[in-house]
Amino acid sequence: MTPSARTASAAASDATILRRLSTLDRYLPLWIFAAMAGGILLGRIYPALGAALDRVQMAGVSVPIAVGLLWMMYPVLAKVRYETIGQHARDTKLISTSLVLNWVVGPLLMLGLAWLFLPDMPAYRNGLVLIGLARCIAMVLIWNSLARGSGELAAVLVALNSVFQIITYSVLGWLFLTVVPGWFGADTTTLNVSMGQIAKSVGIFLGVPLVAGYLTRKTLVARKGAAWYDGVFMPKFGPTALFGLLYTIVLMFAMQGHRILELPLDVVRIALPLLAYFALMFSFAFWLSRRLGFTYETTASLSFTAAGNNFELAIAVAIATFGIGSGEALAAVVGPLIEVPALVALVYASLWARRRFFAGEPA
Repeated sequence: MTPSARTASAAASDATILRRLSTLDRYLPLWIFAAMAGGILLGRIYPALGAALDRVQMAGVSVPIAVGLLWMMYPVLAKVRYETIGQHARDTKLISTSLVLNWVVGPLLMLGLAWLFLPDMPAYRNGLVLIGLARCIAMVLIWNSLARGSGELAAVLVALNSVFQIITYSVLGWLFLTVVPGWFGADTTTLNVSMGQIAKSVGIFLGVPLVAGYLTRKTLVARKGAAWYDGVFMPKFGPTALFGLLYTIVLMFAMQGHRILELPLDVVRIALPLLAYFALMFSFAFWLSRRLGFTYETTASLSFTAAGNNFELAIAVAIATFGIGSGEALAAVVGPLIEVPALVALVYASLWARRRFFAGEPA
């Protein structure tokens, strides 16, 4: 089969799958933007809603938001075939590629963009640095699933990021906020966050849905069989993750949308380096993974894991260290609000790249 014929075949396959998608899946970008608008409107109608929702917290994150984060991760982790994870974990080339992308390239890229775009705004710059150091452990599972990446590999990489986050976040935060600015004659900032704080955040937002997903799959497969689980249960249960995503977005914008409306120019200045980061990080990770000969599923998982960030941790650290009204907290809050539409766009870019560069692979 010629390359053009393979591309046409892949496009036809995608079109067939698209016709079988639910209305929720097919128009997800529309629902996400509607959720953003609805959240802002809700916050405008009920100005005290944000303070009320933020009154009770879990690991530095509002409990209603935490419920949404757990809700959107649980069905995705219930879909993972845990019995195949071992083969990914033993692939040293794959694991080392992910570590370099996440813990060398990603933080350095965000640091460089923060200084390039915000040389005169150290508070916003610090907030972006905190985002760049918080590697993704949550929402990346949604984007990876939508782009048809490997769920098993994504689970491995998320677990790996979690371990490294606990060990290195405080150290890298000290280096990038306290040491590096001094090299350029700028003011330095002390980051006071312990490994225990980070471990608690990771344990709640990854550990709880991971255990729940594993036990759900293990229990139901043992009782009903893998065919029933993958063919009957997951097609009904899996899409509820998207409802969790939309619920989370509504609450995020209801709680913080007013700050975006009050400081639109500041938000634009924060958004520009973030957009550049997502585009550059994803593109480089995708290019590198393809050059290394990985399959599309592996390439997509590596790329989304590298491009996404753990905004729960970044927001919690920014608020705990600098205060809820600080520029650092505003930058951390803007992060996920920009990341959601940016990563949705990258899902479509990834699916296009699959047809363009991986047309020979079976769908």
